[in-house]
Amino acid sequence: MLDLSAANADPARQENVTRILDSAEKLFRHYGYSKTTVADVARDLGMSTANIYRFFASKTEIHQAICGRMLAQSYKLAYDIRHQPISASERLRAYTLAQHKMTLETMLDEQKVHEMVVVAIERDWHVIEKHLDRIHDLMAEIIAEGIAAGEFVEQDPVAASKCFGAATVILCHPQMVAQCLSKTNRAEPDDLIEFAIRALKK
Repeated sequence: MLDLSAANADPARQENVTRILDSAEKLFRHYGYSKTTVADVARDLGMSTANIYRFFASKTEIHQAICGRMLAQSYKLAYDIRHQPISASERLRAYTLAQHKMTLETMLDEQKVHEMVVVAIERDWHVIEKHLDRIHDLMAEIIAEGIAAGEFVEQDPVAASKCFGAATVILCHPQMVAQCLSKTNRAEPDDLIEFAIRALKK
């Protein structure tokens, strides 16, 4: 995977990396991930394919970096909500609803974007696992504060965070969200979130 920290140390290099990622994401969204080649990205930017390979070893690596940017947006959303001056229940509710909304608007806004996300999930890249771990850590912090405030019963906040995530994954996992869009026999987001929050209070 591309070392973005190294790219950040060189502004000119980072500018090229950003241009490549912006172009690739645009083409992935328009033509689909499988139909877009590195040569297409190079052509869109008016540079040689060899020049693209100076920054990324493969299309897979470009895809990883784009997904990394999307996950960074998701993490910032969770981080900002985690630090809001509201109750633990309200923060868990706000985060899950916001993540559901982001999944609908950003990851499922068109079929070709969905394809890009599905490819990332199926490859089970470590960037996704790392992202999930970081989200669980934030949720555990919220739950621990809820326990300390007497809002939730005494329990292991780390385990509770994982259970809360598992209970609400259908609202945040792109493939599950996509599959449920046309279903009428699924729990409503608000009802599912309230059910999961009540489990923390018993």
